[in-house]
Amino acid sequence: MVYIIKESERGFLFKDGVFERMLSPGKYRFWNSSAFEKGQSEVRRVQLTDQLTKVFTPAELAACKRDADFTAQTVEQEVPDGCIAIHRVDGLLSEVLPSGKYLFWNISQKHSFDLYDMTEPDVPEEIPAMLCDKLRAKGFMKSFEVGESQQGLLLMNGKFERMLEPGRYYFWNNAVNVQVRIAETRQQELSLNGQEILTKDKVGVRLNFVCSYRVTDCLKAFREIEDYEAQFYTAVQLAVREHIAGLPLDELLLQRDVIGEELLKKIRPKAETLYIEVYEAGIRDIILPGDVREIMNTVLLAEKRAQANVITRREEIASTRSLLNTAKLMDENKTLYKLKELEYLERICENVGNLSVSGGDLLENLRELLRTKPE
Repeated sequence: MVYIIKESERGFLFKDGVFERMLSPGKYRFWNSSAFEKGQSEVRRVQLTDQLTKVFTPAELAACKRDADFTAQTVEQEVPDGCIAIHRVDGLLSEVLPSGKYLFWNISQKHSFDLYDMTEPDVPEEIPAMLCDKLRAKGFMKSFEVGESQQGLLLMNGKFERMLEPGRYYFWNNAVNVQVRIAETRQQELSLNGQEILTKDKVGVRLNFVCSYRVTDCLKAFREIEDYEAQFYTAVQLAVREHIAGLPLDELLLQRDVIGEELLKKIRPKAETLYIEVYEAGIRDIILPGDVREIMNTVLLAEKRAQANVITRREEIASTRSLLNTAKLMDENKTLYKLKELEYLERICENVGNLSVSGGDLLENLRELLRTKPE
């Protein structure tokens, strides 16, 4: 029987299931005896791109390794438990190999392997970030990112290990449970929205309260306090509700700024025990019930009307006083009195369109009108 082995493949000669030798590219002829006699020959063709551990059984590979040509043209890599190997072909990343034994042709392409230990959670710094991202996508790594204004608390199996500065960190995805708690170091804002509180005079109001704060020691806050942010929220909420419940509605509406300062003094001591520094605090909104708003609007309208009436009366008094002073001057000065008459006559004439005279002398009538009366 004739066998042709191409340049892109190799042949393996088996007789009666026993490996004989590897066949290089070329043409081969073998005679097979009958099926009832010994000497049955078989040639297997294997592509140079095949991974040999997937083509042959371990026993067949052990037999093939006795062939010097086969050993010279292959490369073997064993990946121990807890390790991975980065398989490169001609210097380019090909695949990631988990633990096991691998055998590749090393003829037309150059195979190389980078072995990494995954038993420790920390990833070596010499591994490029691009390769780390590929390993993370395949499930071999996990990554965490700490922002510019943040600090990271690294936990391994629930135990604190170290603080992480801003940056990106990679860890092997092994039996160690790696967690990173992110703590914000910038000034933050806490908002209490829709707090329904009953005032001292039994009026229900809704408040929106806000305060700005910053965590002073992230490590102590994490290690000594269970969920310090939730405890700080509760402390602020209790302080606000207690203080507002002791004030009547009128005082609450008139002293919003003062109330903010008083609440700030109450909140700060509790915040310091949580390793939090509070900078500002104040009431942002006060929302009244519908019926209370109507009453307040009615009271406000009545106050404005009363103020308007006071202003009107004040102006009327001032106008009357001015008329009285004018009358006194005119009574004391006859010339002023006459000028006032001429002024009113001029105003009358301005409004007269046509003047009709029937009988009598017009000029004499005007002189009579303007003539000074004897006292």
